[in-house]
Amino acid sequence: MACTSYLAYCSRASPAAAAAAACPCHVRPLALRPRRRQPRPAPLRVYAAASDHQERLLTALREQADPEAALRMLNSALAREDFAPSSDVYEEIIRKLGSAGAFDLMEGLVREMRREGHEVKVGVVQSFVEGYARLQRFEDAVDLVLNRLDLFGIQADTVVYSHLLNVLVEGSKMKLLESVYNEMSGRGIQPYVVTFNTLIKGLCRAHQVRTAVLMLEEMSSHGVAPDETTFTTLMQGFVEEGSIEAALRLKTKMLETGCSPTRVTVNVLINGYCKLGRVEDALGYIQQEIADGFEPDQVTYNTFVHGLCQNGHVSHALKVIDLMIQEGHDPDVFTYNTVINCLSKNGELDEAKGIVNEMVDRGCLPDTTTFNTLIVALCSQNRLEEALDLARELTVKGLSPDVYTFNILINALFKVGDPHLGMRLFEEMKISGCTPDEVTYNILIDHLCSMGKLGNALDLLKEMESSGCPRSTVTYNTIIDGLCKKMRIEEAEEVFDEMDIHGISRNAVTFNTLIDGLCKAKRIDDATELIEQMVKEGLQPDNITYNSILTHYCKEGNIKKAADILETMTENGFEVDVVTYGTLINGLCKAGRTQVALKLLRGMRIKGMRPTPKAYNPVIQSLFKRNNLRDALNLFREMTEAGEPPDALTHKIVFRGLCRGGGPIKEAFDFLVEMVNKGFMPEFSSFRMLAEGLLNLGMDDYLISAIELVIEKADFRESDVSAIRGYLKIRKYYDALATFGRLLEINNPQWTYR
Repeated sequence: MACTSYLAYCSRASPAAAAAAACPCHVRPLALRPRRRQPRPAPLRVYAAASDHQERLLTALREQADPEAALRMLNSALAREDFAPSSDVYEEIIRKLGSAGAFDLMEGLVREMRREGHEVKVGVVQSFVEGYARLQRFEDAVDLVLNRLDLFGIQADTVVYSHLLNVLVEGSKMKLLESVYNEMSGRGIQPYVVTFNTLIKGLCRAHQVRTAVLMLEEMSSHGVAPDETTFTTLMQGFVEEGSIEAALRLKTKMLETGCSPTRVTVNVLINGYCKLGRVEDALGYIQQEIADGFEPDQVTYNTFVHGLCQNGHVSHALKVIDLMIQEGHDPDVFTYNTVINCLSKNGELDEAKGIVNEMVDRGCLPDTTTFNTLIVALCSQNRLEEALDLARELTVKGLSPDVYTFNILINALFKVGDPHLGMRLFEEMKISGCTPDEVTYNILIDHLCSMGKLGNALDLLKEMESSGCPRSTVTYNTIIDGLCKKMRIEEAEEVFDEMDIHGISRNAVTFNTLIDGLCKAKRIDDATELIEQMVKEGLQPDNITYNSILTHYCKEGNIKKAADILETMTENGFEVDVVTYGTLINGLCKAGRTQVALKLLRGMRIKGMRPTPKAYNPVIQSLFKRNNLRDALNLFREMTEAGEPPDALTHKIVFRGLCRGGGPIKEAFDFLVEMVNKGFMPEFSSFRMLAEGLLNLGMDDYLISAIELVIEKADFRESDVSAIRGYLKIRKYYDALATFGRLLEINNPQWTYR
């Protein structure tokens, strides 16, 4: 390494240099370095040696990535009495320190440069500006150029301002951009075409294309003619807005002013057609430009291939790649990745793998993006073994799986029910040197909470803190939700308070989750206090907030309080939604106020709402309990017309009601046939009531038909089906029902309505 050989050179030349290089504590504060006395003229060979020394140092500094190490190298050189840094050396070390944000040291070096008689060039100012921008300190960058250039002995000119404007554009600081440009005009500094191009780029990125076009008039008033970049940038702005016609009008104006479109211009317009799905127009435009002498480059082909794939024309994209090769342009990894991504999204994985083989045969090596695309597609098809094999292949090919690769695989492993392997992969990720990010931890915490492994989830939260990984509102919300679901409300409150301590903002989801937990824990007063705190923090309670309180009062049978909450919601301008109505209807039914619930249900229909099964089911169940079979069945039939279709729970409620209600047994049998044909399986407890009724009435054939119907639709093992049919054949109906019931309960768990 150049820096190693350089330090060795310094060490041989001077003991003081060796000490400075070996120990950081020998580094002298450069700003306090005593002024050097003017040396006597030296022989030419001394100057040659000094020049060689400067070149060695400059090369070493440029190759050194660590700013602190670069500073130590400079100080070790300064320990040599015959060494004086050149302006190039100063500029390089300032640039390095700028990347680290060491502005005090940089200012010290600038002062020393000037004391030593070196001219401070514009590049040094630019190092300061870029350093401030890197740390998002844009106001400091502006202040430096507007008020502090005396430090450098430089007058602000167009070059300095244009560079600052570009930095502000890249940082999307539009207000500062406008302020600096106005200051520039106020100080009488003449803008160049590059200045206007920068302003136009910023306006287009901010989706202010019409304002950007007006800059053409401003340019004219300053006597500055627009160039190819000016017009192309404006065209790109219109393309992003989806206005290809406006972009084409600008091209006409461009030609009228004597500007010739560049390859970039043509590629921008091709992209404009493709973004709108007008791939045939894009092809026609390419052919027209070729006829006028345009030679497509790799970007042209890549743009068109991308447009074809985006619009579902992957077969045409493959033909364009063939043409690209015939014309002497080698497709690059971007070209191939575009096609592979399109094929993978279409589920054509074998074809995608074929393209990977083709790109390798042509000497284009797949990158991590290539493999990640295939891994995502394999995981979406539950082909997890293949996805893991592909990830291993990454390493074999000398590529390192990135954090995105690991996140895809970890999430997929948890989803398919292999959390053990998911956690092993997480550990392997850390061992391999790939640092988990916030997404990684959020995936793990979410899955662990859903599995009830809250201890592990909390450990991961601590690990995030110790490793310096940022924790977001989503992370904390997931933990709070997991704790509340396990009724560990006090711990959820601690995590809630921890968010405030660590400066993590709490949103409506945070509050609603904890409020719901407190309501379920019957801590209604604490829940009400939390709503007040929510308002103090500038968040408005919503339907979800009130529904939690409403559910609590309904479960408690306190319909008056529930009605008060409903009134509060209405007064605060909330539209009472289907969920709220469903919650209140359920509460009314539990309190025995079925007729009031029925009126609410009718009210929903009058307001144009489509009640869900959650609203209908409690009323139907309540009517059956009161032996009001006709009204219950009428309400069931009404659902399909007026609300959402009945769900599995609705069918079970009706079937149970018919079996228990003492109505015509044939009606219960017919309903069983209806529900099974719709794909809904009966509960065995209800089926047994029907079976006993049929047997008591000597309707054995109906029972056999009912069992056969369920067997036909259910996923029973053949051996079990044979056993049931064997019992039926010899009329051992209760033995048949015992086996049938066991299988039905396995395939169709008991339900409860909450």
